[in-house]
Amino acid sequence: MTGQVRIPATYMRGGTSKGVFFKAEDLPEAARTPGRARDRLFQRVIGSPDPYAAHIDGMGGATSSTSKCVIIGPASVPDHDVDY
Repeated sequence: MTGQVRIPATYMRGGTSKGVFFKAEDLPEAARTPGRARDRLFQRVIGSPDPYAAHIDGMGGATSSTSKCVIIGPASVPDHDVDY
């Protein structure tokens, strides 16, 4: 993936944690499975890498432990509501 890509997402906060939630089907094809493309996308979303470890150039929560990217999709396991 190069350049800017528009991806629908929802930003939620709970307590001290923050997260950017994506629907699995909205991710670019290359980021729908684990790997380098997904890692790079999520790192950019939360503002990483950051030489000051503050994650302030993105949707991060200023520390890696409070910054999350979440993928939600239809359940792949019977009796479950979603894959998370």
